[in-house]
Amino acid sequence: MGISVFLILFPLCCAPVMYLITNDRLRAYVTYVAVGIIAAASVALTAQWAMNGAVPVMLYEETEAADHVILVAELLLMVLVTYLCFKHKKYWISILSIVPTLLIARQELSGAKPMTLCHIYIDHLSILMCLIVGIVGSLIVVYAVGYMYGYHMHRKDVRDNRRYFYMLLFVFLGAMFGFVLSESLLWIDFFWEVTSVCSFLLIGYTKEPEAINNSFRALWMNLLGGVALAAGILYFARSMNCVSFHKLIEFAQMGEVPATIAVTLIAFAALTKAAQLPFSTWLMGAMVAPTPSSALLHSATMVKAGIYVLFRLAPAMGETATGNVVVFIGGFTFFMASIMAISQSDGKKVLAFSTISNLGLMTACAGVGAHETVWAGIFLMMFHAVSKSLLFQDVGATENATGSRDIEDMHGLLYRLPMLGFYMFIGIAAMFLAPFGMLISKWSALKAAVDRNNILLVMFITYGSATTGFYWTKWMGKIISRSHETGERMKKDVTQKNEKFSLTVHAVMMIALCVLMPWLSGHFVDPLLVEMFGKFTNVLPGMILVMMVLIMCIVLAIPIPAYIYAKNQKTNYKLNYMSGINTGKNNGFVDSFGEEKKLWLTNYYFDRLIQPDKMMVYCQLLTAAVLAVMVSFVLGGVLV
Repeated sequence: MGISVFLILFPLCCAPVMYLITNDRLRAYVTYVAVGIIAAASVALTAQWAMNGAVPVMLYEETEAADHVILVAELLLMVLVTYLCFKHKKYWISILSIVPTLLIARQELSGAKPMTLCHIYIDHLSILMCLIVGIVGSLIVVYAVGYMYGYHMHRKDVRDNRRYFYMLLFVFLGAMFGFVLSESLLWIDFFWEVTSVCSFLLIGYTKEPEAINNSFRALWMNLLGGVALAAGILYFARSMNCVSFHKLIEFAQMGEVPATIAVTLIAFAALTKAAQLPFSTWLMGAMVAPTPSSALLHSATMVKAGIYVLFRLAPAMGETATGNVVVFIGGFTFFMASIMAISQSDGKKVLAFSTISNLGLMTACAGVGAHETVWAGIFLMMFHAVSKSLLFQDVGATENATGSRDIEDMHGLLYRLPMLGFYMFIGIAAMFLAPFGMLISKWSALKAAVDRNNILLVMFITYGSATTGFYWTKWMGKIISRSHETGERMKKDVTQKNEKFSLTVHAVMMIALCVLMPWLSGHFVDPLLVEMFGKFTNVLPGMILVMMVLIMCIVLAIPIPAYIYAKNQKTNYKLNYMSGINTGKNNGFVDSFGEEKKLWLTNYYFDRLIQPDKMMVYCQLLTAAVLAVMVSFVLGGVLV
């Protein structure tokens, strides 16, 4: 299982190489080779683990030298964050890095050696995360090569520092592998901080005032989570003389108070990383970053780190005060973020609110702590990682091609840019239509909530799903609609070949996930639930599988005949009456005063009724109060 160490170290070694290569073409070729190796290593690790029986594997009990290297790296990371905070006069934020790092260092240098089962742990959940990071992450980096070329062609005001950008992407990949493969809580804490700093640096890539402000907002919120994570780890280590993640869960299930408190603090940290209310604004602000970082860090992988931790903690949170609060925060975030998304016409903002919303549902599934809801959450994570990565990339490519990412400017995209329009259709369909796993997973979560008489969660899922369908339907209607002006294909599609490659693979993966969902459930997710809970329930009855196949054929058949029909349609349309003299194009008329009026076809966004800025403040106040009560009660020993 040396492949696991390779997956951590290889991207970290590639990072400085990316920075040192100044020739863009050479760097692109090296990038392709590097991510190809990373993706292949992820698949190889999965194959090797499966051939060894697909059972949990514990590696490296003694790693004293590696522990020292990680401690030095963590201290250097603290120095970097402190320097940048002082440089931009954000002095107080540096405290959130200095205090936990020094406390962790004191623990490691104290001479005490807390017990840990191992330092690397490989099971179904870590393998799933490795595949998401290794395959989806690698495809996004391939996409970034073409996208960043077009980005700097359009953004002459932004300094071209692509080698720095690629360096950060590879550091992030290595840190994510380290995070999901680590069993030692001290290692998890280090890789947690690395992902937070990578996100901070990528959000501020353009060096514009808005980007800098947003990057520091993301930094302090993630560092706040890091403080809670470090506090939970240190308290558990001092009380139980242990830093094993699985031992923490085991002790919490036994009702040990130190473990219960640690679970609460770590769950709080996971909520910050997963951009749950009241910490959602950092993810919204992250949208100023170039699209590849939005797709990689803020949709497909980094925010999944928080979800990953919550899934690990799920057996210890079921029917506890901490679990109930996590359910409320997740369900409330799912509902409110989906409402706020209705008022947005900027494609990336819709995707951001949708990401926050879906992460909320995954969070609620973990908080329930039942095998049925974790089943739903795992599939939500799979489908969301692929479909949202596809959509972020497609929106970025569309922006480079048309100069806009406004949904209203995507009218007839299926006919103007057929490939981008078709892939966007698949990505949107995957988010809310049957038979894609997002809808099936929501059904499973809803059924589990009904079975447990959790009325509040039932309401959140029901109304949140309804509003989700509303904004996705508006967007889908735009791209498949055709008017006289939008029926002509654009003369030049500037989408690069590497971008098309990544988009195509994502689209194929999306359909494959749907087709293979029953197989994945039986051979992967169900064994994972047995590892976590000791049992599982067959969530997919045979009739549902038949319906999935039939609906799949119908959904995929919609855009193809629509495109063929519109392409073969004659251009001499019948002129329609529009309260005046038709201008001859069915897109305008001359009114009674002789003035030419343009006819507009646009969605309604309820922007006067739904004001996200104001709504976000009230939502933050409510959820912050709930979290404060939870932490106060648990730390005070009131709830055990």
